[in-house]
Order: sequence, then structure tokens, then C-alpha cells
Amino acid sequence: MTEKLSDNERLKRESNFLRGTIEQDLQDRITGGFTADNFQLIRFHGMYQQDDRDIRPERQKQKLEPLHNVMLRARMPGGIITPQQWLAIDKFAQDKTMYGSIRLTTRQTFQFHGVLKPDIKLMHQTLNEYGIDSIATAGDVNRNVLCTSNPVESELHQQAYEWAKKISEHLLPQTRAYAEIWLDGEKIEGHQDQEPILGSNYLPRKFKTTVVIPPQNDVDVHANDLNFVAIAENGQLIGFNVLVGGGLAMTHGDTTTYPRRADDFGFVPLDKTLDVAAAVVTTQRDWGNRSNRKNAKTKYTLDRVGVDVFKAEVEKRAGITFEASRPYEFTDRGDRIGWVDGIDGKYHLTLFIENGRILDYPGKPLKTGVAEIAKIHKGDLRMTSNQNLIIAGVAKEDKATIEKIARDHGLIDDGVSVQRQNSMACVSLPTCPLAMAEAERFLPEFVTDFEGLLEKHGLGKDEHVILRVTGCPNGCGRAMLAEIGLVGKAPGRYNLHLGGNINGTRIPKMYRENITVDEIMTELDQLVGRWATEREDGEGFGDFTIRSGIIAPVEVSVRDFYA
Repeated sequence: MTEKLSDNERLKRESNFLRGTIEQDLQDRITGGFTADNFQLIRFHGMYQQDDRDIRPERQKQKLEPLHNVMLRARMPGGIITPQQWLAIDKFAQDKTMYGSIRLTTRQTFQFHGVLKPDIKLMHQTLNEYGIDSIATAGDVNRNVLCTSNPVESELHQQAYEWAKKISEHLLPQTRAYAEIWLDGEKIEGHQDQEPILGSNYLPRKFKTTVVIPPQNDVDVHANDLNFVAIAENGQLIGFNVLVGGGLAMTHGDTTTYPRRADDFGFVPLDKTLDVAAAVVTTQRDWGNRSNRKNAKTKYTLDRVGVDVFKAEVEKRAGITFEASRPYEFTDRGDRIGWVDGIDGKYHLTLFIENGRILDYPGKPLKTGVAEIAKIHKGDLRMTSNQNLIIAGVAKEDKATIEKIARDHGLIDDGVSVQRQNSMACVSLPTCPLAMAEAERFLPEFVTDFEGLLEKHGLGKDEHVILRVTGCPNGCGRAMLAEIGLVGKAPGRYNLHLGGNINGTRIPKMYRENITVDEIMTELDQLVGRWATEREDGEGFGDFTIRSGIIAPVEVSVRDFYA
């Protein structure tokens, strides 16, 4: 008996290639939100409907609907943005969003939060004027393609970045819906939309792709469905190892859902890259679970049909045979905060942006500072998948000026610890509708307390643990690739996961479930104390928890994740 398809399959099928009745909904001023299927369909256009949950109870008392607004996520393959583009998004964020901020995300792009319905079309048209769109940054499609932010090996990075852009373009939806709705694009008489790769019903679930340049694993390959690991010879890109089936999202209490590492399919030369990308996507399109969205991601398809079967189908569709994987190694995944010298004679300044939130704070006007840099900078800016910002391609004669602006506006703070630089959180409350607990607003104080534990147990200032917090189990903050991962369960309560590693190749395992912050600190106090006294030379915290038996290793397919 064939299982009933999920309702999302119906709405995609009936959407007229993602148009729905969004245009009509935009004219409805009775509600600030989108109705019926359009609530889901705007995601394919790069937006989520949200409201400010801090003020929701008060509005309910006043018998008002929630203050509906949208969050927009831009499409920025590789995270590169020009100074002119930055100044445009800075102005829009200041003038037309509820919060006035620019939020850098783990998807290596920026988000606007709090755009009200009357300004949504203006937002898209403003971005388009500067060469930016938000096509396919959400919804059941291939999303923003990440690329390692490598400012040092500029030539190799440029080659990898170009492939990230090509993959992004190749896998984009072909429908004209975005241009027609948001850019007043002309409706072509007799035009018939076709989706040769994504299909008329698009993908069963969201799909994430990266291009990564070893030894940096800053994009966290095991969080993504499809990864192209750059293989170079003599500084020139020659092809990619292809990793398929990673993903971190799960559902509390549902043991059929779990985080999973990606499998290494093998090496392909450059000229087969787009063929392989399309083959992986179309195989998932045709074989993915369209009845149960909780089991619709690529990782579950691989576990259901078998890795070898899925790989053979990709080879058949791409007309290739994977070669043996070329050797590579990931050594770390943090950003190089501060100045680094590039091989091109230019300098690159990586700014630590806590939680990616660029806003003018009292005594720390970050947003103004970045804008002042953008006004004079002759290179580009690069958003990292660790939510930081690189001022790339700085000439020697401009270095002092840019550093002064950065310091004057709090963008360089020598007092920021290595631990804080290696801690990260998703947005969570008050804007994310899925949030169960705080994350972004919780992390700064929690890091301060954790720094106190490191100091208490005699660990030096250069010591750190990969620490991440998410407000729900959806995976946006990539806590399930941390050495210490907190996953929100309820207000003030988290699941505590331990056992990841520095280079991001191991899934942590649940250590304690649904515990308070005080309980978390008590546990970490004891565990950090043991790490400080019992570890082997240079042993990271996550590796220590595995070796000492505190945490049992989790297998690649992690079906024993909850055991």
C-alpha cells in the first residue's frame, strides 16, 4: 500500500511553480501575515514568516494578531559581498527592519529580521538593484552553497569559489515566479515553466551543499547533504572528493530521527562536478521520502536504500565512475581572527562577530563600523559560516586605516577569548517560531561562566572547547558537531551533548537530557576538572570524553545515537 503524501507535496504541486497566490496575499492589509499555502511558499523565495514572541502575549491581551513580519535570507554563494552591496543592505536594515540589524548566519550569508509586509517587495527590489536575490535560500530546494572562507591561498580559493557559484546556479529553480512576483517581471505569454533538476514538485526536503578547502572544515561538511572537498595539485584545483548524506536535524523524542555524518563517495575531476551535483540531487528528488517529512532528508534515503545503491545510481545518472578518494585532512574549523597575510600580497582582517549580530551597541557601534570600512575598502567582504566577517584584499597602505576604524567601533577587541571565538549559537528567541529555549541571547553569559570553569581548573588562555547552543533540535547552530552541544528542550532547559571533536568529523552523543543551566554548569565543572588533570598531551575535550569512557563513540549512521 502506497503511503499518503505529506500535505507539503500537495501545496508544491498546486503552487503553479511556486507562485501560489502570493501576489494577491501581498495586497491584503487586513493581516500582516501570509495565509494558507503562501505561508509555506514564501520560503522558496527566501523568507520565513515570524513574529516577535516577546510581545506576543501582550498583543493577545489586546486582541491583536501577532506582529507578523518576515525574515529574509540572501543567496550569497561562498559568502562574498562587495562594499557597495554591503552599504545597500546596511541602509535597508537601518531604515526598513524592526531590529535595525544585519545577522550573519551559519549558511554564510546575511539575514534581515523584522521586515513588515508593506516593505517586502521593496526589499527584494532593493537587493536586486545591487545584484542580490534570495531565490532558494529556504524551502525544499538546494540552498545557499557554502565555500571555505580561505583568505590566504587566494588563487585556490578563487577557483573553489567559482565552482560554488556554478553549482548554485546549476541547481537553482528555473521558475520565473520570483521575478514575476517581486521584481514585476513580465509574464511571458505561452511560457511553460520546467524544472529539469528539481522537478515540478521540487525536493522532498531542504538540501544543503558545500565546497570545502582542506585543512579548514569551517563549513562543517557533516552538516550537509552534498559536499565537494577541493583536491589541489601544485596550488591548482584538479577535482573534488564527494561526500553525501550529512545532516544534523532531529526531533525530540522521535528515535527515527538523528544526526548523521556524510559518506565519502570518491573523487571526480572538475569537468564532472555539475553532472555529479545534478545526479545526487535528482536521485534524492526521486528516492526521498515524500510521505514523512521528518524522514525526508538525504541522510535517511541513504540509510533506507543503502549507501552503495545510492552511489551506484549517482554514477549511472552522472555517467561516471567515482575514483578512489584523494588524501586530505581536516585539522580545524575556526576562523583566523585578526590579520593574516595572503599569498597575493594583500592582507585580510577577520572580525569576530559574536553570534553574527551586526548592530550598534552602547559603546560598541559594530554596524556603523562595518559601514565606515565599506565606504573606503577596495577589496571585498566575506561572510563566514562561523558567523564572522572578513575584510578581504586590503592593500598594505590601507591596513592601518582599516584597523583604526575597526578598533574605534569595537570590531577588534583584544580581550575576546579564544573560547568565545569558538562558541556559536543560532538566532532562536524571540523571532524563531521553532525555538524552545534561548540561544543567541543566552550564549554570551554562558561563555563567560564557562571561561570561569577553564580558569578555575588551571587551563590556559589558549585552551578552548568547540561550544554551541541551539534553541531547538533543527540544527541551525550546528550543536551536533560540537565538543559541547546544548540543544534547547524548554525555557531554561537543554539536552547536553558531548564527544564531538575539534575538526568536526564526529557527532556528539547525548550525555544528560532536559537539564537546567545550573545542572549543566555542575556537570561541566566536574568534566572540565577531569579533562584538566587526566588528559593526554594536546588532547581536546571531546577526544578526552571518548577515550575516558564518559561518552561511547557514535557510529557513522548513528542509529545508536540514543542508545
